[in-house]
Amino acid sequence: MQYAILCYNHEDITSAWTKEEEDLCMQQLMAVQEPLKQQGKLGPVARLLPTSAATTLRKTKDEPLVIDGPFAETKEQLLGFYVVDVENLDEALGIARDLASANLSAGSYEIRPIERFLPNEMK
Repeated sequence: MQYAILCYNHEDITSAWTKEEEDLCMQQLMAVQEPLKQQGKLGPVARLLPTSAATTLRKTKDEPLVIDGPFAETKEQLLGFYVVDVENLDEALGIARDLASANLSAGSYEIRPIERFLPNEMK
């Protein structure tokens, strides 16, 4: 089963990290990722650029509205995600715990099952 592990944190905190803090966090995250990669459990991993680089297309009854910035005002921002292919939710939660331990600051990890969605390839 594939799960998305969505990584949320306070963008103003993580963007203020020193180079040394950033390097340490990346080193610790790689220590979590490498065994998953070796086991064939790690799928795509992405680090999103800051919300200041975001553009949102908001669908309304009229023409869609394009605005600068993220869709929602939140205390924590979506900073990136992992896709893991594991046996069950407990295993995905274990990976999220490891990622949280590797992170230098507080944050949240939302785990969601992924369902393949390709309507033209429905059985």
